[in-house]
Amino acid sequence: MWSLETLGRVRLSRHFYMRDFLYSEIGNFHRLQNIPDNPDLAIETGRMLCTELLDPLQETFGRIAVRSGYRSPSLNRFGNQNALNCARNDNPIECHIWDRGRGDARIAGASIMIPWFADQYDRGRDWRDLAWWIHDHLPYSGLWFFPKLCAFNIDWRPHALSTISSYIEPRGKLLAAGEDPAETLTDRQRRYADFPEYRGISYP
Repeated sequence: MWSLETLGRVRLSRHFYMRDFLYSEIGNFHRLQNIPDNPDLAIETGRMLCTELLDPLQETFGRIAVRSGYRSPSLNRFGNQNALNCARNDNPIECHIWDRGRGDARIAGASIMIPWFADQYDRGRDWRDLAWWIHDHLPYSGLWFFPKLCAFNIDWRPHALSTISSYIEPRGKLLAAGEDPAETLTDRQRRYADFPEYRGISYP
């Protein structure tokens, strides 16, 4: 039997614990609990998100900020029904419910921002510079970029779709599943030539 205290202390990766993803502004304001229905599955899938995607981002760019992490099915349903920027629970792009699928149907995502890049974005830097860096370095499945602070959703799936979309101009889909990037690798690399050197983590 999991206690909430024990769940929060579970280490998902070098940099992240389960507690980092359980806070919810929706839950806090509306006094709703945000506890997984299936903690073991949430941990299993969240661990892949952290080791494959979030740890390399933090190793490379310094601290990243988690805006929204795990959402329980009941909390996410409430957010969707009350127009609080949550997709339907059965929407394939809803990535915050980490404990709703098995095998290839698993998905785990978070809304994050990178302060290192947000400072440059505030000075006019193109969000696509970061999008293409992630595309060329990490096994992400989906990216969605937002205007405030250039925050973005990033998600992991067992079989990555590699889609990129944005609410920042130019709005819409930058890369659809199965497509090749419109920009060549050389052009993409020019965009992020001044980025910090990529630093990943090797896990046993």
